[in-house]
Amino acid sequence: MADEVAVLAGGCFWCTEAVFLDVVGVKTVESGYTGGQTVNPTYKQVCGGDTGHAEAIRITFDNEQLSFDDLLDIFFAIHDPTQLNRQGNDVGTQYRSAIFPQDEGQEATAHAAIERANSEHDGKVVTTIEPKAEWYPAEDYHQDYWAGEGQSNPYCIAVIPPKLAKLRKSFQAKVKAQETVKI
Repeated sequence: MADEVAVLAGGCFWCTEAVFLDVVGVKTVESGYTGGQTVNPTYKQVCGGDTGHAEAIRITFDNEQLSFDDLLDIFFAIHDPTQLNRQGNDVGTQYRSAIFPQDEGQEATAHAAIERANSEHDGKVVTTIEPKAEWYPAEDYHQDYWAGEGQSNPYCIAVIPPKLAKLRKSFQAKVKAQETVKI
């Protein structure tokens, strides 16, 4: 069993975290900040849009159960990679679509995944491939947000269930047992 780490930004980290927690082979998902210049940024600072960070998730996964390629296919399916510096009503560079490869192999895989996504989105994908950067975990209350207060948050209720439904419909073989999944 070989664990790998992937760092992805696809809008609000609450929403992407919730999806990847339900993917077979994913061991942990941590919400946090990366790709900016401020040391130890806070949520408030990142939301202000001045730190350069993206809200992102750091996924630890078993690459014998889930390839980085499969992980990226799910990533492109559950967010809109054609929206520049936004996802829905979340606007700003902190909500950009980005991949932060952890090594050269992941970088090559990311380029190929963007090409595939571009073929599905008429060449309009704006997802960037950015250098591996310092990772800053988000504050504790952001971790596993959907399982906690997220299910009473109107924003999360509007955004997360459709993402989970898309995961289940398009990637049935990659979804953990239904009894462990919350909608």
